[in-house]
Amino acid sequence: MPSPLDLADLPFLREAFVEILLLGAAGGLLSAWIVLRRLAFFSHAAGSATFPGLVAADASGISPTVAGLAVALGYAGGVERAGRAGREHGEATALLLVAALAGGVILASDVFESGAAVDRLLFGTLLGLGPGDLVLSAVVAVLAALASVALGRTWAAIAFDPDSAPALGLPAATADRLLLGLVAVAAVAAIPAVGALLVAAVYVLPGAAARLLARSVPALLAWSVALALAEGLAGLYVAYWLDLPPGPPVAVLGATVYAVLALATLRIR
Repeated sequence: MPSPLDLADLPFLREAFVEILLLGAAGGLLSAWIVLRRLAFFSHAAGSATFPGLVAADASGISPTVAGLAVALGYAGGVERAGRAGREHGEATALLLVAALAGGVILASDVFESGAAVDRLLFGTLLGLGPGDLVLSAVVAVLAALASVALGRTWAAIAFDPDSAPALGLPAATADRLLLGLVAVAAVAAIPAVGALLVAAVYVLPGAAARLLARSVPALLAWSVALALAEGLAGLYVAYWLDLPPGPPVAVLGATVYAVLALATLRIR
């Protein structure tokens, strides 16, 4: 079995290591707000909904990142607009996700031939992570940190008492739109490493597990970041050892940590 020091000698794993660190920082922060705002399904759907864009990008030679950002932001805008029209976020998320997946299947089977690149983007890869992927992940990590400082009070108020947030003069509607947009961009940033189908492993599981441990919002953020980093790095090591894409090991580790903490919490109670 290779040691962590051996892995650091491989150039493509060094890039994957940096990518996982950046995603862990961004995922930890955003995961806490996603769990508090009950946007777990949306964060999963924002990654999965990029499927038609990834298929079209693979067939036309367009950058998958550009196509993914366009689809994910359009998807977030559709969910937000449906929410303003009176639909619940969960209902709008489900309806638009079904439409996106159906469109992706049609494109992949009848219009374009889905290549191996699409498979890699759906499930992630240790290979092929480039400077552009690292830059996008770094931008998302910085935006997540700045947004947590600037809008954290508003997001927390909306999460615990949504009716009183506007009365307190907090920009609830604007904060909601920014959170949806940031989660959509973050989902696209995670696609090269963990895959479009498993972005929830980065943006939901750490926050869900951290909520079992934390008793305050700052503690929730700290635990979420710590768990995201630990699960990401451990998943990267397991992925290399077993010759797997990194997405599945990260997802399995995150789900295992959550299950263990949930059982321990029930036992203590």
